[in-house]
Amino acid sequence: MGNSQSHSPPAHPRFASASRAFAQKELEDLRSLFFSLAAQSQPNGRHVSLPVFQVPLSLSPSFSLSRTNDWWGALAQAYFRVRGPLGERLFDLITQKRKDGKLNFEDLVIAKATYEKGTRDEIEEFIYQLLDVGDDGDVTRSDLESVMITVFDSVFSPKRVQTAGSPKQEDLHIFLDSANFSETVQGHGDRRMSLEDLRRWFALVPSVRKFLGSLLVPADSGRPGSQVPRLSCWNNVDSGEIILNEEYAWHIGGVLSEGELEHWKLLYHSSLSGLSFSTFLGSINNSEGPTILIIKDREGHIYGGYASQPWERHSEFYGDMKSFLFQLYPHASIYRPTGANRNVQWCAVNFTSEDIPNGIGFGGRANHFGLFISASFDQGQTFACTTFGSPCLSTASRILPEVIECWGVVQKKQLEKQDAVKGTILERFKEDRHMLNMVGLANSSE
Repeated sequence: MGNSQSHSPPAHPRFASASRAFAQKELEDLRSLFFSLAAQSQPNGRHVSLPVFQVPLSLSPSFSLSRTNDWWGALAQAYFRVRGPLGERLFDLITQKRKDGKLNFEDLVIAKATYEKGTRDEIEEFIYQLLDVGDDGDVTRSDLESVMITVFDSVFSPKRVQTAGSPKQEDLHIFLDSANFSETVQGHGDRRMSLEDLRRWFALVPSVRKFLGSLLVPADSGRPGSQVPRLSCWNNVDSGEIILNEEYAWHIGGVLSEGELEHWKLLYHSSLSGLSFSTFLGSINNSEGPTILIIKDREGHIYGGYASQPWERHSEFYGDMKSFLFQLYPHASIYRPTGANRNVQWCAVNFTSEDIPNGIGFGGRANHFGLFISASFDQGQTFACTTFGSPCLSTASRILPEVIECWGVVQKKQLEKQDAVKGTILERFKEDRHMLNMVGLANSSE
């Protein structure tokens, strides 16, 4: 390593300040990683080439590292792994547009200091440049589409790479259709995205922001924005009947913690379980964790809400600020609490007052919800609401559900707990009592 350093050009003016963003151990690890990658690029290991940056080569059998660096050598084989125009653009920005095809150690430190250690504005300005894959100064829809194809290729199975005419092309466009291009491109009719447009888009599609903000993190070490929950359905269920797919789950999971992205299980499906409020409540009472309510209405729009707290009988709003509303089709959007009020979750059962409508919902106020499904489960409403800063989620405020799904968010500690009590009489009694409380009948048996 010392010999390689002696042949390096003079230090870049930004290198010293960039180095101060890292602890000494971080710099040492980054240097080991760099030389492992550089060794795959050329015999003398002085720089990283674009092919290795995009799709790392296997280490040569004759190449050996110290015992300490063997781990870095293995990691380096699949470190960045950002392909296509997005990978080329990232390489170009890291090498400061020298166009020489050589990424040196100083480049890597400077880029990571800005892209990972910088302020939120610095990081988003870097990503904004990254999206300009054509390097013409304009971030257009075609740039965004090229980027999203690479994102989908990286996040989902290679068998599901987006191609023209692919059924999954529709899922890709739900993300593009939520973006705004407010500025006119001089000289032709295209419109471009401003930096403020980008920030608004990231607020709506945080999964994209999370992925694009972590491209210098190891691809195989749980890169943020790459995790897709494992979706568990019931046996003998036709997948064509299920609304939630991997793309939708990835979108919803954009604001959730890593522990909430392990495993989601289907708890209720109106076409399979019956369009019944009591059946719905009975199906979800086994879930101790958060739930995801998804609705497809007769207009073909798909939307729903993430409930951080269990669905329990209340005469007023309850819950916490972890809940949110979302849209899945025809475009992807997430609406988190604004702090304007705490009218988060609603679950009313067997009330006779018109001021307490029976059903489940999110946000707004009674009889003017951000999203609400009546206890009859055959109608509901969605209004613009200040709780989540959300618009009407469908084409009209009155909605007619066609399909209602509910998924339980299962974490590892919950799985262990469930295994410990599975099948016990006491647990079954507890579940029965919970159901009675939900429908307001617990006291009638006493």
